[in-house]
Amino acid sequence: MKQRCVREDLKMKSKAKLTHPGKAILAGGIAGGIEICITFPTEYVKTQLQLDEKANPPRYRGITDCVSQTVRHHGVKGLYRGLSSLLYGSIPKSAVRFGVFEMLSNQMKDEAGKLDSTRGLVCGLGAGVMEAVLVVCPMETIKVKFIHDQTSANPKYRGFFHGVREIVRTQGIRGTYQGLTATVLKQGSNQAIRFFIMTSLRNWYKGDNPNKSINPMITGAFGAIAGAASVFGNTPLDVIKTRMQGLEAHKYKSTMDCAMKIMRHEGSAAFYKGTVPRLGRVCLDVAIVFIIYEEVVKVLNKVWTSE
Repeated sequence: MKQRCVREDLKMKSKAKLTHPGKAILAGGIAGGIEICITFPTEYVKTQLQLDEKANPPRYRGITDCVSQTVRHHGVKGLYRGLSSLLYGSIPKSAVRFGVFEMLSNQMKDEAGKLDSTRGLVCGLGAGVMEAVLVVCPMETIKVKFIHDQTSANPKYRGFFHGVREIVRTQGIRGTYQGLTATVLKQGSNQAIRFFIMTSLRNWYKGDNPNKSINPMITGAFGAIAGAASVFGNTPLDVIKTRMQGLEAHKYKSTMDCAMKIMRHEGSAAFYKGTVPRLGRVCLDVAIVFIIYEEVVKVLNKVWTSE
């Protein structure tokens, strides 16, 4: 009897603790808000380079030239044009992502509370698709239109709410859902790759102890690796999504038509436009988000008892 109790006790200790979806939503929202304030300038530069089509001809000679021209004409605050739309969306985006991931993973973990890499990929895919439909597509469409508007001779958007009103007034709600297919493909593959890598690295690091604590710096390193993998895996989708959401989206009949026109007129290299600035931003982005998320969850576990 005593041996049985000891075995049950060891089993309970070795079982991984589940994260309540409510904690994940709160922690994810906090992490998303802080992260975007830090990394937005690199997102701005990436988007500008992707919108800078060869046929125009190009206005920028590279990352440095894009930054210098923006600061020269609009000041340092020009690098933060469109931040409000991304900030308003980043908080619910991360909240939905981590909330859905934890909800799905809690259902898919084995008896020991462990999530294997394949199931981590499936949970990440589900989280990515959900955040794309609920938050990312309208948020990204508005952001791209704001940034693209600044490059025109007479900018027409005076701020976030004015811009949203104008977009809805002239294009309807559909105007905020341009490039939905490309966005779902991008976000779904993004989170599938990232959570697959993160789950694999966490399982490797923890070994037989699923409750082993991970140092924030190690979490950040794992996040950066996951971010880099997602960039190389789906930058072409990001380029297509950006074109489909720009002010000249009317040139494309569909996601496939956009991809074919880019290939026909600009070549395959155009699908990797903005890779370097995106690589820097995404690695930093994913590292910061996972570090903050994990640390906020630790704090919430002390004050929010969910078991």
